Amino acid sequence: MVIFNRKKMNTIKDIYDSLEKVMDPEIPVLNVLEMGMITDVQQDEKGIHIKMIPTFSACPAISVIKQQISDTVSKDLQLPVDVTVDPAIQWNSNRLTETAKDKLRGFGIAAPPIHHGEINADMLLHVTCPHCGSDNTFMRSPFGATLCRAMHFCRQCGMMFEQFKPLT
Repeated sequence: MVIFNRKKMNTIKDIYDSLEKVMDPEIPVLNVLEMGMITDVQQDEKGIHIKMIPTFSACPAISVIKQQISDTVSKDLQLPVDVTVDPAIQWNSNRLTETAKDKLRGFGIAAPPIHHGEINADMLLHVTCPHCGSDNTFMRSPFGATLCRAMHFCRQCGMMFEQFKPLT
């Protein structure tokens, strides 16, 4: 049983430090901050309030991520935590940090390119292999392990890999 000290005030940095521990369940090398999923953090006399956005509107992991955020921050900071989905902001792939893109490549997933609100076929079809860096690749399927990824094949190294799709 956790006993909360509602009078304890943390800095916003304390809350963000705790959020760094919450990993995406589908890409466990990325945390929710690197994914650009956190839109607001507040603390008041009732506890900590965190707003988040899913990376894909039909993401099946939303409830898991919300629970992981609540459990981790509550345990670290000994306060009740309320996590809600922010209806005012829609996630897009430009929210991924550069660190996230580097980690994706290290994990064997091609990072999405920066876009300016418009996705074209070239962004989906011409993808650099995260294994060998070759541009001699082709899309095998627009659908990967999750809705936000596509399957590609590298003619240079012979590896299959996923691309995190650019999303607006």
